[in-house]
This record gives sequence, C-alpha cells and structure tokens, in this order.
Amino acid sequence: MKVFLKLLRESYLFAFHEIVMNKVRTMLSFLGITIGIFSIISVFTIFDSMESSIRNSINSLGNDVLFVQKWPWAMGSDYPWWKYMNRPEASMTDLKEIQRRSQTSQSSTYMAGSGGTVKFREKAINNANVIMVSDEYDKVMPVDISEGRFISPVEFNSGKPVVVIGSEIVSNLLGTSEAAAIGKKIKIFGLNVEVIGVMKKEGSNIFGNSSDDQMIVPVNFARNHMDMRYVQGAIIVKAKPGVTLDEMKDELSGIMRAVRKIKPKAEDNFAINQTDIISKNFDQLFGVIAIVGWIIGGFSLLVGGFGIANIMFVSVKERTRIIGIQKSLGAKKYFILLQFLFEAIFLSLFGGILGLIIVFLLTFTVSRVFDFSLVLTSQNILLGMSVSAFIGFVSGLIPAWNASRLDPVEAMRSTF
Repeated sequence: MKVFLKLLRESYLFAFHEIVMNKVRTMLSFLGITIGIFSIISVFTIFDSMESSIRNSINSLGNDVLFVQKWPWAMGSDYPWWKYMNRPEASMTDLKEIQRRSQTSQSSTYMAGSGGTVKFREKAINNANVIMVSDEYDKVMPVDISEGRFISPVEFNSGKPVVVIGSEIVSNLLGTSEAAAIGKKIKIFGLNVEVIGVMKKEGSNIFGNSSDDQMIVPVNFARNHMDMRYVQGAIIVKAKPGVTLDEMKDELSGIMRAVRKIKPKAEDNFAINQTDIISKNFDQLFGVIAIVGWIIGGFSLLVGGFGIANIMFVSVKERTRIIGIQKSLGAKKYFILLQFLFEAIFLSLFGGILGLIIVFLLTFTVSRVFDFSLVLTSQNILLGMSVSAFIGFVSGLIPAWNASRLDPVEAMRSTF
C-alpha cells in the first residue's frame, strides 16, 4: 500500500512538474482531450436534459391513461396518413358508450381543441387556445388551480358559459391579478363567459405546450355554438387501480368496434394511443444522437491521445538517466511502468477536468440566460473522468513499457 501511495505521489508530482515547466507544450498536447471530453459530455448533457424534459412532459399526460382518437401517434417518413384521413373523429357518443360499457376504466372524458378570437373589452387574443372538455376531465388529467375553482359536473352537463384560464391569459388579456380575474366576463365564440378559475403557472414543456395559455370550457357550451364534426377530439380514459393498460386497451378496442359496427375482419377506424409510444420513438432518436456524440468527440480524443503519448515519449527521454539511477538502486520494472502510466493518466485527467469545467460553465450560462434547464449530471461527470483516465492509460502504456525495459547502465550513460 505504501508503494502504491508513493507511486501516486511521484506520478502526480512529475505530471504537475511537466505542466509547470512546459506549459505551452503540455497545454497543446492535452487540448485534444479537453475538446474531446467537452464535445462528448456537452452533447450528452444537452440531450440528457432534453430527454428529462421530454419524459416529464410525457409523464404529465399520465402513465395510466389511454387516448382514443382518429390519428395514431407515430413518427417517421413512412407514416400512412392517407389511411387515417377519412376516419371519423372521436365523439361524445363514443364517450357515452365507453362510460356505459367499460369495466376497466375509472374515469373518462372528452377533449377537443379549437382556435378563435377571445376578447375582453378592447383587448383581444387571436387564435387563442380554447380547450373543450367534458365532465371528469380533472380526474383524468392534472389540473392545478391557483385561484377560484374548476368546472362542476352540473356546469358541464348544462353547458353553462364558464371558463378556467391560464396565467398568461390573465396577464395578456385581463391585465389584472389572478385573484381579481375571478368573476370577469370574456368573450369566447362571441359570447360572454365567466371566469371561475385560474390555473397555476407551469411554464412551457419541450413540446411547446402549456396550460398557461389555455382556456377550458364545457364541451356542451361549445357544441351549442359550433359544429363539432370538424373538430379534432380525443377520449381520454383512466384505468382502475390494478388494471393494466393492455387489459383496458383490449376492452376499449372491443367497445369501439361494437359502437362503430366494424366487421370482424375489417381494420379499426380509430386509434388507441398511450404515452409509451412517444417514449419509444424518442428512445430511438436519442440512441442515434448518442452515437453521433461519440463520433464527434472521438476524433478529438484520438488527437488528444496522440498528444499525451508524445508528452510521455519526451518525458521518458528527458528522464532516462533518472530511470537508470532508480533501477540501479533496486527499482523494479513494474515501479517504473506504473510511475509513467500514472503520470499519463494524471495528464489526461487534467485535460478531462478542464473540459468538464467548460461544460459546467456552459450549463450554468444557458440555464440562466434561456428558459431551459441544463444539468451536468454525476453520471456524465463520472463518464468524462473515466474516458479521460482510459485515454491516458492507452496513450501512456507504450512509453511506460519502454521506460520499464531500459537497461540501467545504458540509461545512466544517456546525455539527453
């Protein structure tokens, strides 16, 4: 153990001496390691943060819900949109049949979106995000109310002209505090609608969606003033505790086929989507990105490895006489080998640490300037240090091996 600690101490001192005495040469040599680690870890940090944001956005939809709608969720250039274009939209009739027949669902609701002009006195918002929902929406999807209350079952069923709005609507349209917004009348679909609740500010997610700019109204109010046949809607169904999504999906498929009178061998004219479809698509995307990150940083690491090897070959030449003296005093081959090998690893780690410091400064700056949180995780720090140490080991192996094989007599005669 004492020998090992001595090796570490001497290797560290020699590496530090190399940096102090040959600053330019050393910095230029392990600059490749710094750039390589920066390239790899910065790519991983950015996309780890994006992945975390995406998964949080997906999880906000719920991992125990299914979406019955016209279009299946998919990605890619081979998406057969022409097959789904003429499918009927999910409707309130479909919802009522699901609520009547389903044994696996706990709650279910209808949701549809519409754009339009919303007014308050002389102010107006064009193409506003109006969400039309049915009863039990707050039992299926998360709704955080900061002021007021959510729409009641009686108001849903009667189609009462009430609305729950997001925080951006309060500031941009009403120009007042959230508490003062309660009871105000705004015009939606050209009709006066009373504000009964304000949703808590949450900020936009990676998909650009947010409840901050939403206005939630009862679907029975909206259907009295617009043609719902041309509105894209979805039925959201929440599973009972202990019921798997596969079980509920099979049941919903049977109900929808029966409701729409689809023949046994005919293809479904509806889609049942779940959030893990999005997750799987993004898993493939991030897998490709990880490969690209390694390729980008790999070239810099290769150059950096050659730089570390160059330093070590020069270092062996400069200290040939010292090696001869150490051997004549009884130093073993493994001692000389490990001494130079540790030195190469330390030099490479210095470059890796510098790269990680630059990544940390990048994440700090981006998180402060932009509305996006970048986090340098402990896993990425460990990865950066491990890669640096491995490059140092590989780069220093041959020079260290050569140093350990030097003849002590010939080494002490060296005049370098």
